[in-house]
Amino acid sequence: MASTGKTYIVEHLDDELGAWSELEYMTIAKESHENGASFFLTSVPASLDLPERLKALPGFVAKPQSVEELYPEKSRVCLLDPSATKELSPEDGDTFDVFLFGGILGDDPPRDRTSELRKKGFEGRRLGAMQMTTDTAVRVTRIVTQDRTPLEEIPWIDNPEIKVSRVESVEMPFRYVKGKNGEITVPEGMIDLIKADSEKGFGDLF
Repeated sequence: MASTGKTYIVEHLDDELGAWSELEYMTIAKESHENGASFFLTSVPASLDLPERLKALPGFVAKPQSVEELYPEKSRVCLLDPSATKELSPEDGDTFDVFLFGGILGDDPPRDRTSELRKKGFEGRRLGAMQMTTDTAVRVTRIVTQDRTPLEEIPWIDNPEIKVSRVESVEMPFRYVKGKNGEITVPEGMIDLIKADSEKGFGDLF
């Protein structure tokens, strides 16, 4: 049985918004709205010029405040933390109303950006041992806490290869949710972005 819609927050920890993050945030907003949930992008600096197509999405809310300003009651906020000792479970949907993510999760190699939020005292849960992109992490959290599906029952695709030309492919160093047709679940336009920027390295995408 599905749980009540939650609030998913990405604390934007960068001064810029890359093409990769823009597509991820658009996807998070759309999927959150479709599932009765809310998506907040917090700690957005005034200098950050967000794309109009992102701001226009009904599921997207940008806030200049930090998460602790918006939600001082920390006991209801869960930090998705790769270093946490406890895995996220469906029961956490009863314990927490807000799920917090430190962007950008999908760095390769991973940087511990979540440490800045960990210091603020939020209780942590992890989504397994493998690195996920931000939209995947939010998607998985929603599947577990709203749809009540345990982590071990979610179908995965790990480190998939994406063909970027007739003779070349790129291995994505992340875990993805397997789609209904057996493909990886990624934001619309992401495969084209990966192909276009494959020669630049992933650092230019984020």
